[in-house]
Amino acid sequence: MIPIFKPYMPNDILPELENILYSGQLAYGKYGKLFESELAKFIGTPYLLSVNSYNQAMLLALSILNLNPGDEVIASPVSCLASNQPFVIKGLKVIWADVDPNTGSLCVEDVKKRITAKTKAIFHNHFCGYLGDIAAINQLARDHGLWVVDDCIEAFGSEYNTQKAGNLGADLTVFSFQTVRLPNTVDGAAISFGSKDLYEKAILMRDYGIDRKNFRTSTGEINPNCDIVLEGYGATLSEINSYIGLKQMDDLPNLLEKQRKNAVYWNDQVQEISSIKPLNLTPNTQPNYWVFGILCENKAQALQDFRNQNWYATGVHINNNIYSIFNNFENLNGVNEFMNKFLALPCGWWIHSNE
Repeated sequence: MIPIFKPYMPNDILPELENILYSGQLAYGKYGKLFESELAKFIGTPYLLSVNSYNQAMLLALSILNLNPGDEVIASPVSCLASNQPFVIKGLKVIWADVDPNTGSLCVEDVKKRITAKTKAIFHNHFCGYLGDIAAINQLARDHGLWVVDDCIEAFGSEYNTQKAGNLGADLTVFSFQTVRLPNTVDGAAISFGSKDLYEKAILMRDYGIDRKNFRTSTGEINPNCDIVLEGYGATLSEINSYIGLKQMDDLPNLLEKQRKNAVYWNDQVQEISSIKPLNLTPNTQPNYWVFGILCENKAQALQDFRNQNWYATGVHINNNIYSIFNNFENLNGVNEFMNKFLALPCGWWIHSNE
């Protein structure tokens, strides 16, 4: 069966990987900095850090924004569990907002109604690589003095007005480079920043709050005059993971183009099925087509039909407002309608439009 996900790995990485393994330099260093440089160039931002996992990246983002227990954050339940679990770890109150059932993205008017004096941030999840209403959510956040975080766990390479995700006006943007993403670093992530101040704060917090320029004396001993004033994480990406990601950067434009060509194929195929329609696109957006999203009148039947044709169709995620851990079971009409209809079809770089 043609899989919905498949890890990408370039063919020519093994010789240098062996050199790294025996170099004595395994922690974040030369390749980590090169990988970050290529990511920043690809996105079009000077402010980007790699991180060793998406979970650490999200926790780091919450700390950078100084979100504290009891603060309210508005988020979409139509997202990966990994996107929302960090709120619980930090003791934040999750306020679910409804989604547009035609796109799966946050409903701007519903988000607006949920803003209170305790609201600190809007987490704008871009479900399965399909971007939401960037301009409207960003403006809403500005109007109310809120942070906005673009949750691009599945949306690396997606575009709005030809600008790439990570450079769309949010205060922070968080990416995942886990095995089934592009790029794939086996495990890893990145954060891009809308300001130099947040970026420089993040450099310290990613590494236990340490200012590495002053951490050691001239003899190599720990400097007692180097104070630690910020909470921090051990979240740097290793040289091995960084090198694996770096070797994929030149391949990304071609891989994303293949996925977009596959989406054209699926769009043509779906037009011939009256009970199925493609997921609506937010105006002026271009998904990365991590998957091809469809809305089905009979989801269970459509899933079985595609699997009978050897396409591994799947709902991908389940709405997070069903989980006890969030202590918020609010019933949301748009979420219910979307989840009852949404299916994802394989659309990755390994698919050929003549399958």
